[in-house]
Amino acid sequence: MGKTGFNRLGWVFVVLLSFLFLMEGYLSPSPAWAQNTIRFGASLPFTGRESREGRLSRDGMELWRDVVNKKGGIKVGNKSYKVDILFYDDESDPRTTAKLVEKLVTEDNIKFVLGPYGSTPSFAASAITEKYKALIVVGMGSAEAIFERGFKYLFGPLTTASYYLVDSLKLCAAQEPKPETVAIIYKNELFSTQSAEGGKKVAEDLGFKVVYFEKYPPDAKDLSSVISIIRAKNPDIYIVSGHFEDSFLAVKQAKELKLNPKVIIGNVGVATPDFITSLREDAEYVLGPTQWVPNQKTRDHVFGSAEDYTKLYEKTYGYTPDYHSAGQTSAALIFQLAIEKAQSLDVDKVRDAMSALDTDSFFGHIKFNEKGINVAKGMAVLQIQKGKHVPIYPPAVGLGKFIYPKPPWK
Repeated sequence: MGKTGFNRLGWVFVVLLSFLFLMEGYLSPSPAWAQNTIRFGASLPFTGRESREGRLSRDGMELWRDVVNKKGGIKVGNKSYKVDILFYDDESDPRTTAKLVEKLVTEDNIKFVLGPYGSTPSFAASAITEKYKALIVVGMGSAEAIFERGFKYLFGPLTTASYYLVDSLKLCAAQEPKPETVAIIYKNELFSTQSAEGGKKVAEDLGFKVVYFEKYPPDAKDLSSVISIIRAKNPDIYIVSGHFEDSFLAVKQAKELKLNPKVIIGNVGVATPDFITSLREDAEYVLGPTQWVPNQKTRDHVFGSAEDYTKLYEKTYGYTPDYHSAGQTSAALIFQLAIEKAQSLDVDKVRDAMSALDTDSFFGHIKFNEKGINVAKGMAVLQIQKGKHVPIYPPAVGLGKFIYPKPPWK
């Protein structure tokens, strides 16, 4: 046989062998891990402006995954299922979030979606899941607008955005002498806007005079122009409603421009570990709202108490969790509790079980209204004291006293 004939026979053999392997893949049952695994999906910002919050979110989700699998999985009837999470990087872009969530649902066949970081991405992601009747729990989306569209496959464990600044301002109103004036700047995006508007309303209701209320661009790299205007108005309370990068910049430049209010309140970013490590002594005395504190009293059968959760998290990752991590763990835990309650993996049955939850967890009590909002938990207030996040309000979780007024910058 010549060389050409041999090559032809060789190619026929390769093609035939490839066909047999392909047919074996179609005809053979799915591997055991696929049959006994519940796969979740998440689109998170691992790069871009919100990458810090994306890392915290992933750590929180993966801790739940690892704990559940170590305990033997989620039991549904007589069968136990391990859990897995497929992650994509949305690069801090809500448009990319929507595309990736659609990919998770339509190409990866995932029907249980863990929400992204932030309200604007959560707004976009939940429109996709609702379209395909996939179930989503948005662990880091709190803007009321997310839940005002009559969606049936959407839930969230957080207290909503309008309430973020309420307790901080109530605490300020109780001081002697009472501060009188407030300046508020906010990022021009969904969560920050609704939170700022809620803060403005409660400030006015409490008798404060709002001397400045203005938005800044979502990608702002310099806030010096608005801070200079605020300095001229000399407010007693200075509030920035944004995320980590915004809170960091607003405090850093306040010092540089010698803005010395009696109180600085930062939304969201203040509660993150990086706020302290990045600003160091300049972070001292800044207030921030939080959805969760490690000394919370409620517990669940998966993590135990908030203190148990915190110790495990610190042992696993080497840093203390804030509410970003805990909230994303909570979102995953809510799926688990609903699946266990439904004793089914059918999306509609799990949805019905989720809507009927009325239970404690390490993150607080969980009970949803008809919109999918958790109506059973409140907020707390932190102040940074001696390089640590110290809960100071409400009294039930307080571990320290409010240091007021804030000393001038060193």
